[in-house]
Amino acid sequence: MDDKKRKEEDLLNAGIAGAAYETVQRYGAAAKQHYVAYSGVDNEAGKTLVKGLKQIAEEKINPDYEFQNIHQQAGFSAEVKDVAKSNAESIIRGETTRKIRTDDLGRVNDPLYDTVSIDANGDIIDGSGAQMKFLGASEKDTTGAGDAARALDKLQSKKFEKYLDHDAKIDVPADQYDRMIQEANKKIEGLSRQLENQKNAGNTAQVQKIQERIDKLEKIKKNLRKSTVSSDEAVFARLHPGLSTAADIAKISHRAGVQTAETAAIIGGSVSIVKNLVDVCKGETEPEEAVLNVAKDTASTAAVGYGTGFAGAAIKGAMQNSKSQYLQTLSKTNAAGTLVAVSVSATKTLSRYFKGEIDGVECLETLGEQGTGMVSSAMFSVIGQVAIPIPVVGGMIGGMMGYALSSATYGILTQSLKDEKLAREERVQIEKACEEHIKMIREYRAEMEKIISKYLSESMDIFRESFTGIKNALAIGDVDWFIDSTNKITESFGGEASFSSMEEFSSKMLMGSTFKL
Repeated sequence: MDDKKRKEEDLLNAGIAGAAYETVQRYGAAAKQHYVAYSGVDNEAGKTLVKGLKQIAEEKINPDYEFQNIHQQAGFSAEVKDVAKSNAESIIRGETTRKIRTDDLGRVNDPLYDTVSIDANGDIIDGSGAQMKFLGASEKDTTGAGDAARALDKLQSKKFEKYLDHDAKIDVPADQYDRMIQEANKKIEGLSRQLENQKNAGNTAQVQKIQERIDKLEKIKKNLRKSTVSSDEAVFARLHPGLSTAADIAKISHRAGVQTAETAAIIGGSVSIVKNLVDVCKGETEPEEAVLNVAKDTASTAAVGYGTGFAGAAIKGAMQNSKSQYLQTLSKTNAAGTLVAVSVSATKTLSRYFKGEIDGVECLETLGEQGTGMVSSAMFSVIGQVAIPIPVVGGMIGGMMGYALSSATYGILTQSLKDEKLAREERVQIEKACEEHIKMIREYRAEMEKIISKYLSESMDIFRESFTGIKNALAIGDVDWFIDSTNKITESFGGEASFSSMEEFSSKMLMGSTFKL
């Protein structure tokens, strides 16, 4: 790949990262809700929940009542997950209302409501109170076929009348809702036949009792709502809170990746169409080849876009709920999405170096240009989005402009230092402007030469294989392959890999203890 093509590709990646800014911000903030649900701490807001999924999973279980205890505690897990899921969706839709558990408002064991909704000012919205009831599970009914019928029977009992009297909404497991409605309709149909018979018989007392039962069922139907959590999800969250949270974050990240991939495909495809049309008109490319080039470029940029959105959202969410205020502030920039773009560009540059296509100095210079360019791109993405408040467009223009300006400035300064004809006065000024870049390059070069003399001369095959794997993994979005390829380098020098898969990484990220990468 020549230098011009490499710079065009880096500029395009910067544009994709910039275009992903708004998506990564939204979906990353949504993912943060699940980090909070797991840990029970909202570091950004400075609030601690009464219980998070991790704390619920640590509660004791009586061996004699294991099934009952787990399902009872799963009900609390369902509340926490439902709040996180509901708020995540509100954030993705751009809404300002949020759901919150009454326990976390200081109303522990509220007699009527488990959750309420609050507006942007933190005020409770009238009529938003709801009770969550995960009922009906039976140890003898392993298939759960009778769960809905048993749950409906319990809701008709005197114990639950207070919720109906106060017209409280009742959230039930997502997998039970439809069956509960069907069961209620069946009961109403049977009672209606009894009602007609008693009317014909002139039995006024029985008519009144049957009508009251029908009215109660109709009210239950009216007040039932489908929770965002199923029975199985609630139990899984109680038993495996870390994996449950990782799955929720992965789902949100996947949606961010798909949305960003679509945007990236449009950007990459449009650029490729224009470029290949020009080449066809100039006679440098055949029409058939141009079509293949466009398809290839579109797929390639879509893959970069997916990785930017997926990883960017997950990283942004973790940064936003970090204990470090610095990382919280950084999460509001485009650092998360740009990190992926930098990784893609740096991996390709290092791959070229280990293949012998460029020397060490050129490798360091290229990495320096890419690094400063991408950092500038991250800052300009935010500026562009503010200046042009149109999703995708503002961030893309800002990102590409920031990268182009920084890259051009860096290139001009480094090239000027190589020009022997510069006057002494001009050289002093340029050297002053480049002082920090020169210092960094020298340090990197010395370190790189040290590494080369000590390790790389005998380990080129390992690096070639590993960087080929890294590049291919990034191209298809295979995170586990990426991790496996990087671990080969670590292990080849006697190091110990911190994790071997995305699942293991997610688990470590969600642990309360610190681990070193």
